[in-house]
Amino acid sequence: MTDHDQLGEIRQRIDDLDRQIQELLNARAGAAQEVARIKLASDPDAVFYRPEREAQILRMVKERNHGPLDGEAMARLFREVMSECLALELPLKVGFLGPAGTFTQAAALKHFGHAVGTVPMAAISDVFQEVESGSCHYGVVPVENSSEGVVSHTLDMFLQSPLQICGEVTLRIHHNLLGCDGDIDSLEVVYSHQQSLAQCRGWLDRHLPHVERVPVGSNAEAAKRACDRDNASAIAGIMAAELYGLRILAPNIEDEPDNTTRFLVIGRQAVPPSGDDKTSLLLSTRNEAGGLYRLLAPLAEHGISMTRIESRPSRRGNWDYVFFVDVHGHRDDESLAPALEALSRQAGMYKVLGSYPKAVL
Repeated sequence: MTDHDQLGEIRQRIDDLDRQIQELLNARAGAAQEVARIKLASDPDAVFYRPEREAQILRMVKERNHGPLDGEAMARLFREVMSECLALELPLKVGFLGPAGTFTQAAALKHFGHAVGTVPMAAISDVFQEVESGSCHYGVVPVENSSEGVVSHTLDMFLQSPLQICGEVTLRIHHNLLGCDGDIDSLEVVYSHQQSLAQCRGWLDRHLPHVERVPVGSNAEAAKRACDRDNASAIAGIMAAELYGLRILAPNIEDEPDNTTRFLVIGRQAVPPSGDDKTSLLLSTRNEAGGLYRLLAPLAEHGISMTRIESRPSRRGNWDYVFFVDVHGHRDDESLAPALEALSRQAGMYKVLGSYPKAVL
């Protein structure tokens, strides 16, 4: 058999497999529609998006995968399949810190898939407000960066908001220097969000030491401004470059190669256990010697691992603080529930911000 004949047979097999995949995808979509019909028959206000169920499916996809596609690639494909099927049940509206082209929008699409409707908001507070009012089903907001620390505005919003954390997204952040043409030597200004400028400070000091650095509200806004001024550039992601028609003058200029931002998914309902979860808490204690130690003692006594703790002014008085704490486990887990009960008795303020699946992708 000639190489040409072998290629023909392989291509025919690919065509046959494609037909089978297409038939199975439509069968899965039909099953999703049947789920919607059953739910709506018993509850007109039924909830269709199930974060814990989707996390379980994606974990199973990665666990049973044997290649040649790696587990992450396979999970991303299934993420989009689930997104399209969910859109047949109920098209979701997801608010994000805009404008279009920000890393927060990229995080929203990574978590929900591209079949959702993403709605840009001018401020983090607007994302919370739109979800609270029901104008958006969910919201996505940044909470911390691996090199620049927490996004304080997001944490502060939880002091008053009734919303629950429904999920988390981690996104590797690659910053690119964008411009209308390829002449870096003629640049006079670089626009970007304040955190992005900080994350690229070393590169800018080496390559553009005399170029003015102007902080703006978002990287997408920076890209838009770079379009409107001669000899201007922006630091932003690939999505912003594509959206505003800019060229990548220098790729991956972040100082830390593992630069990662964590985002939170906020919604109005609590999430059942998925089997591999986190719980976020808002706590306060009296300002006295050993107060924080006694506050957190129940976690150690019950063998609960704490993954993060941040302090923020409580806004109730000078030098009065609250603590944002992340722990392993779901609030309903047999191992965590008694620790939380003991913690609630010890804390001056005690609020569970949400139990939710750990990031899968």
